[in-house]
Amino acid sequence: MEELEEFSEKEQSNFDLKAEIFKYLKHWKWLVFGCLLGLTIAYLYNRYTLPKYATEATMMILKDESSNLVGSLPSGGASILAFDNNSLENQIVNLKSKRLVEGVIDELDLNVTYHVEGNVIAVEAYENSPVVIEFLSEKSLVHESTLNFWVTPVSATSYKLETSDGSSKQYEFGEPVSLNGVNFLIAPNKEEIRSNVTVNILVRPLRDVANEYIWNMTVAPRGKAQDILSLYITGEVPQKSQDFLNTLMLHFNADGVADKRQVAENTSEFIRQRLELITEELDSVEGGIADFKSENRFMDVGSSAGQYLSKSSMAEQEIFTMETQLMVLEGVENTLQSAKPYQLLPEGMGLEGGGMGSAIGNYNQLVLQRNAYLKTGTSQNPVVETITEQLDALRANILNNIDQTRNSINIQLRELNQLDRKAEGQFSTFPGLEKGIRSIERQQEIKEQLYLFLLQRREESAIAFASTSPVAKVIDPAFTYNQPVDPKPWLILTGGGLIGLLIPLLIIFVVNFLDTKVHHKGDLNPLIKHIPFLGEIPQVGKDEDAVIQLNDRSPLAESFRILRTNLAYLVQSRNKAKAEVIFVTSTIKGEGKTFISFNLARTLASTGKNILLVGADVRNPRLHKFAGSTLETKGLSDYLYDYDLLPEQVIHRENQENIPVDMVFSGAIPPNPAELLMNDRMEEFLSSQKQNYDFIIVDTAPTMIVTDTLLISQLADTTIYVVRAGYTEKKLLDFPKDLKQQGKIKGLAIVLNDVDYSKFSYGAKYGYSYGYGYGYAADEEKKGFFSFLKRSRKS
Repeated sequence: MEELEEFSEKEQSNFDLKAEIFKYLKHWKWLVFGCLLGLTIAYLYNRYTLPKYATEATMMILKDESSNLVGSLPSGGASILAFDNNSLENQIVNLKSKRLVEGVIDELDLNVTYHVEGNVIAVEAYENSPVVIEFLSEKSLVHESTLNFWVTPVSATSYKLETSDGSSKQYEFGEPVSLNGVNFLIAPNKEEIRSNVTVNILVRPLRDVANEYIWNMTVAPRGKAQDILSLYITGEVPQKSQDFLNTLMLHFNADGVADKRQVAENTSEFIRQRLELITEELDSVEGGIADFKSENRFMDVGSSAGQYLSKSSMAEQEIFTMETQLMVLEGVENTLQSAKPYQLLPEGMGLEGGGMGSAIGNYNQLVLQRNAYLKTGTSQNPVVETITEQLDALRANILNNIDQTRNSINIQLRELNQLDRKAEGQFSTFPGLEKGIRSIERQQEIKEQLYLFLLQRREESAIAFASTSPVAKVIDPAFTYNQPVDPKPWLILTGGGLIGLLIPLLIIFVVNFLDTKVHHKGDLNPLIKHIPFLGEIPQVGKDEDAVIQLNDRSPLAESFRILRTNLAYLVQSRNKAKAEVIFVTSTIKGEGKTFISFNLARTLASTGKNILLVGADVRNPRLHKFAGSTLETKGLSDYLYDYDLLPEQVIHRENQENIPVDMVFSGAIPPNPAELLMNDRMEEFLSSQKQNYDFIIVDTAPTMIVTDTLLISQLADTTIYVVRAGYTEKKLLDFPKDLKQQGKIKGLAIVLNDVDYSKFSYGAKYGYSYGYGYGYAADEEKKGFFSFLKRSRKS
């Protein structure tokens, strides 16, 4: 039996950069087309996209704490109610508020745009439109309406109006027009009006336009002091952007001044109302102090409360002493009743009354005596027994005294607790009286201070209203940069070319990533590192013959000659005198093992060798179709089943196209093919024919689907394992390697079938060029010079 081959567990990288690059380069036409298409789209975008310019303005936020209500509070009040109304974040939110932006758009009529139609694109005419629209309807209706129509002057006094639905009508300049419920008129904006110049007038809802300006505008702080704001916006018309930012800053300043004055007015009104209320409250508080003292009949709370506090303290001290005695009694009792008897009891703990102290002393003396006798004797000593009886009697007496003493202490505790509660109840009324009088006096002081404070702030508020300062200072009015920010021609061209190149690259990558099939020899690298590789068989076209002929010069015939040569080296290394038994198998059905077996047999036979071709795939016979026979012809299954049949009765002499090949067809499909192959008839058949032939080629069943091939695998000298390009999954390549490692297949060698060379422009790397003979090249030259160049490029 062939020794198991040791496979290295170390994984090696199979990545081939050159092969990966050629995967994409073979689609160079699509890459070039995508790049050119991207550049063309980018060029058209640059050509017909209106440039956008950046406009910027800067303003400083002025801090004016005197206008804040917090700034008018007395010392210490600002730390309690401090908040910064002029913080930069609040001002940014205010500048981008819909209320402020909508006011600017309404003033500048930015919700109405005029576009002069050109040959390709329409250009906005901000201040030089040939015609203007004047609304007759209410502003509230106009601000919520959408109008889109085209005006074409016909003469100096009339124009044609076209709507988006295709209708048109001629009007006179200044004639009222009604469209979508909005009344307006069209007036000329210049003395001379050019005819046939179409102006697209678009009216949009005010809120939608405001949202766009808010979205496009950027307000950010500038400078280390964090008190300067930069206003930035982009637009197609620089003057329009400048007018918007300048008007926005004016509205912001005016809005801030109005807010300040409104705060001052509200502050003055608030102070006036509070003064009236505090005057009434102050009179009420002063009268409340006199009524409180009169109702409770006292002048000084401190002296009366001291007497009841002294009584309560004495009662609490007695209660503490009694509770301590109860704890000591409980400890003595636990000691007497513990699991370890005859322990010393505590003395001097305040339990001397009632004879308990002397009893405890006697008990401890007897315990000491007993312990002394136990050191020199046992508990059965008569003296020890006498002392023990005395201890038991004293313990009972002490426990009885503990119960009586505990009852007496509990009675005294109840009396002391009652006395303490009475003293505390009488004392507790005095803090309430004192708290009440202090609360009223505190209210009086607060009302007096607040009254004086409000009188002072009333005058300050009047001064603040008269001297309201602006909230911001314009540092730089709006100005527009000369260079457009969008589009950037070179960036757009570069991006268009890259995107046009990346899209086909991405498509090719996805296709290659999802492709799990074997396509070329490079995909077999993990397998052929351990198993010999015999050769490749090219793909057979629809119009090409799948069976090689005598003196055939086709690529198919040349590939089988290479296979024959490589197989000869593999067989020669064994130095055998008898026929070489070659099994041809595969992993799954459809990989072309019968095709390889039939053509390999014909290739070997064309050199004068005696060849026997056996169809051992009895479950799915295919050999009879290549030989032009029928399934009913007696074959291998009949020989394995019928012991009376001789090998010569199932061997058929075939001579197709003057290539003699003896064949044993599969025969009838048996119900138990595995059992038939397990008997000795198969081995006997092969052994009997080894003397008659140079090569015995056996077309066997797929190894993964059924077990037939593995049952007879040890009868082979060489096993050709067929892998089909574009059909076999890469994950199945581990199966033949495992069979080789486990010793289930002998003399394993790999053949790659059905390789499509037209898909690979790097065939030389993997041996995809054969040099198919002088006759083949001559035939190609007859087809024309360009066909010859095409063939040369592919090779």
